Amino acid sequence: MHPARSIVLFTTASGAGYGLLALLGLLGPTGLLPQERGFGAASLALALALVILGLLSSTFHLGHPERAWRALTQWRSSWLSREGVAALLTFLPAGLYGFGWVLRGDISGGWALAGWTASLGALVTVACTAMIYASLKPIPRWRHPLVLPLYLAFAAVSGLLLLNALLAGSRDGIALAALIALVLAWGLKLAYWRGTDRAEPVATPESATGLGKFGKVRLLEPPHTGSNYLLDEMGFRIARKHARKLRLLALLLGGVLPLLLIALGLATGGPAQGAAALVAAVSGLFGIVLERWLFFAEAKHTVSLYYGDRLA
Repeated sequence: MHPARSIVLFTTASGAGYGLLALLGLLGPTGLLPQERGFGAASLALALALVILGLLSSTFHLGHPERAWRALTQWRSSWLSREGVAALLTFLPAGLYGFGWVLRGDISGGWALAGWTASLGALVTVACTAMIYASLKPIPRWRHPLVLPLYLAFAAVSGLLLLNALLAGSRDGIALAALIALVLAWGLKLAYWRGTDRAEPVATPESATGLGKFGKVRLLEPPHTGSNYLLDEMGFRIARKHARKLRLLALLLGGVLPLLLIALGLATGGPAQGAAALVAAVSGLFGIVLERWLFFAEAKHTVSLYYGDRLA
């Protein structure tokens, strides 16, 4: 599939924003985070800015962005519509939570309930985003059972990396949680890559045409003399050797380097811990962007069989 920049930005930015929002809403009322209004304002502003950036970028992938509101009407059958509805509904408790924290200096009682509701809404929205892709049967790499857990795991990772950077690495519990999340998320990703690489093809030209009993089916002439929408959007190809290099780079930037930096910060403490947390967050987000680009670039639609591919 064509890895459109708007969709890569949408899934990574909104995932990071919702991951951070979920952590702020969940942990803020427990006293595990600083209670100062300034910290609340800065952290919530970053989370909501990333969410808004992601949602806005998703509209650029539409042929008519001005009609994006119509997608909200199909929530009974469309995961895209459900995601939009969940995203909008999450803004209400997030706004109330921010009002209580920043303007009233209080995140207990009803304000805490608003924060927990915002956390739940953030998780539901990320899950809906994952299901947009996991529900598509014609794309085997997206129909994998690890797609939903991976979207949730990387939202948690990016949220924890950002929160650790905002705290300058000063809360050991958050730093340790980030280390655990990094190991789990990239462990799941390695399992996903291993599983999809070894999976049996779901379709071949023989099975797609029903002519397999007569022998091999081959393409005599291409269906088009030039490019078209299907080839541009669903016929994107990336060489296996390039995919391997990008996978390794994504793992190094998104997993190994943040892991080492956070561990180093915990071991050294002081100002170096804050610098390590910041660099770890930047590196981790770059790695997740690469991971998400590969998620789209390596996916193959079964329609590619019509254009000469042997497996899908």
